[in-house]
Amino acid sequence: MARGHQTTAAPDAAERLARLRLIRTENVGPVTFQHLLARFGSAQIALEHLPDLARRGGRRAKLKIPAPADAEKEIAANEQAGGRLLVIGEPDYPAMLAQIEGAPAAISLFGHPYLFLEPAVSIVGARNASGNAVRFTEKLARDLGAHGIVVVSGLARGIDTAAHTGSIESGTVAVVAGGADIVYPPENAALHARIAAEGALIAEAPIGTRPLARHFPARNRIIAGLTRATLVVEAAKRSGSLITARFAADQGREVCAVPGSPMDPRCAGSNGLLRDGAHLIERADDVVSLLLRGGVREEPALPDLFSMSGAPPHPTGEIDEKARIRLLSILDATPLAVDEIIRQCQLSPPVVLTILLEAELAGEAERHPGNRVARRYNPP
Repeated sequence: MARGHQTTAAPDAAERLARLRLIRTENVGPVTFQHLLARFGSAQIALEHLPDLARRGGRRAKLKIPAPADAEKEIAANEQAGGRLLVIGEPDYPAMLAQIEGAPAAISLFGHPYLFLEPAVSIVGARNASGNAVRFTEKLARDLGAHGIVVVSGLARGIDTAAHTGSIESGTVAVVAGGADIVYPPENAALHARIAAEGALIAEAPIGTRPLARHFPARNRIIAGLTRATLVVEAAKRSGSLITARFAADQGREVCAVPGSPMDPRCAGSNGLLRDGAHLIERADDVVSLLLRGGVREEPALPDLFSMSGAPPHPTGEIDEKARIRLLSILDATPLAVDEIIRQCQLSPPVVLTILLEAELAGEAERHPGNRVARRYNPP
């Protein structure tokens, strides 16, 4: 996943504000954000073209684009809460995270960005973890910290809490599903405050956002994206931890698991990962050996997409309406890979990507992980 070293120019103040406005625009998600930057070369230019793109995609209502003052208020809200807002492309934005598909365009950061420069492993698992699993996780996290490895987790009950507790003194990063200022679960208030002060705490959702069920899968992709390996300690068959492991695999990162009792349903998912080829982990040395084999200390580079140097890609010209109808007729509620859409509709990739971009902005289509797209059926 890592690319060769390159020089990327950080966004200036105007572009930084424009990137925040762009990601907060209606129907613009992280993948759409990336496509817009790739097409126009800057968020400032993309914002100028959004209304026309949405109109061509079939939207009649005015697209809701935040005013500059709204973006400035969000930046100020982060600072008032004791953190700061980073947009992708800024020097302190985590370079490992910037490499993944659909990387967050903006994150709130509380704490110390130097932790993103260190080798890191994510540890996730059951909220209702067994006592032995909690004890094992705390020791594992402590031992990894002794090797200079930062531990990333989601600040949930059970395994997440144990992972942060074991690594708080050596270096821990918490990724939360709501706003960075919102404590969840409530019993982790002291841990939340300590991580924000001594470690790093990040969130994709704006300040003040209460965590909802739909926020957690997005949070899980960030946990995996920050690290070269994701380790699952305990996980049932249908578990958010398995979603994190799947994101790690899709991102080209290592997937690891701790073996558990076949009699305990909390271990069914993690044992299943081992059957599917995940690395078996019994001690910190197993993780260290795996990371060193993968060149964990290689400095990752930001994707070319976010460089502000060079000419922006030339936009595709006017598209035949029949081609648009043919492509959208292929889509339904089940996500379909973009490569398959190109194959079935027999249109060139630039035309397909343009139609999909316009349809997303119009609210007629939506992106899903794995470069897949589904039709969005809006109520009459």
